Amino acid sequence: MNAISELLKNYQIPKVAKVRETFNNDVLEDVVGTLKKGLEEKCAPIAPGARIAITCGSRGIDQYATIIRTVADFVKEKGGQPILIPAMGSHGGATAEGQKEVLRRYGITEEAIGAPILASMEVNQIGTTPRGLPVYIDKNACECDGIILVNRVKLHTSFRGKYESGLLKMMAIGLAKQKGAEMTHFLRFENMASNIEMVGTVGLQNLNILCGVSTIENGYNHLAELHVSRKDEILDTEPGYLISSRERMPRIALDEIDVLIVNEIGKEISGTGMDTNIIGRYHTNAASGGPNTIKLGVLNLTEKSEGNGNGMGLADFMPQHMFDQVDLQVSYMNTITSTEPNSTRIPMILANDKEVFQAGVKLCGQINNDDIRLVIIRSTKYLDEVYMSEAAVKAAVKPVEVIGPYEDVPFDENGNLTLFA
Repeated sequence: MNAISELLKNYQIPKVAKVRETFNNDVLEDVVGTLKKGLEEKCAPIAPGARIAITCGSRGIDQYATIIRTVADFVKEKGGQPILIPAMGSHGGATAEGQKEVLRRYGITEEAIGAPILASMEVNQIGTTPRGLPVYIDKNACECDGIILVNRVKLHTSFRGKYESGLLKMMAIGLAKQKGAEMTHFLRFENMASNIEMVGTVGLQNLNILCGVSTIENGYNHLAELHVSRKDEILDTEPGYLISSRERMPRIALDEIDVLIVNEIGKEISGTGMDTNIIGRYHTNAASGGPNTIKLGVLNLTEKSEGNGNGMGLADFMPQHMFDQVDLQVSYMNTITSTEPNSTRIPMILANDKEVFQAGVKLCGQINNDDIRLVIIRSTKYLDEVYMSEAAVKAAVKPVEVIGPYEDVPFDENGNLTLFA
């Protein structure tokens, strides 16, 4: 590493300034009231004493605990018994305890919600798709008297289709646990859009789905819309919710970025650690879009990822301290299940954050330092305030507001970034 450090030490990192972008900021004011009203209007009848499964995924959605608690309270008001079911495929290390721990980190506990969590990796086969793939669903959910689906609707990071992340995906992958998620992914992401529709349709036909709760977030990760759909409405309504989510998404205001630095990646941020739609890099051929990012560095793995480094394979560089955070077994379980190991390939490992920046500068293809379009973001989930070099600001495809002076990128004595400390 000393030779590498010597090679990179004279490459100057462009000065950056804090920049503010503006995105859609529609906010749903009365979340609880809107959800209660929707449940009253759309949820199928709940018989007294009926055990009702409520799906709980692994994403950090806005007002997550409030939404789950409101659904659980509604079930109780109708005389039913709410049961919380971790519905996250192979996440949490593909173990029951690991999946309960994922929920705990989001405030989803038996005490907080007032309902028991039944976590298991056991599944029942409930049917077969037209392609011959078996359809599996969480055993505990199957044994309940009804199921209420809850999930956020948004663009998927790995494929494009009529249905991407949403209620159908919750059934086809989340509620299917590791075994079912593996089946849905079996024909690779090129067939994922049709597979999710097929598996989800089998689920709707064979399970007692009482209703579905869909959330849509604005460009600042706050709840903008909340919809409750009857079982027979889900196939028709979800594509429109996906369009609304896409229109509200934030983006980095450049079509081409020479060096992009992502301070942290993580499973609660995106299934691929960082949203591929934001960085413009994909681990499959089934999705595209976003900026052309010439060189990409990642610096940290979030604690909530519990060692799952999914997404690091999209980067060119990472520091040693981030690699030390990665649990390869957990990471590989995720990508073997999803059939795409590209996202857990190991990028070039450098001594510290500063060398990640310098490697990007050296290899981005710009002769003049002043021409380097450098962008630094906290994560792909938080884009309202980012840091850009002067060349990046000048290249912005929409107006951005420079809200600070251009200054040297700050590092501590170990060469690690302090910009977001």
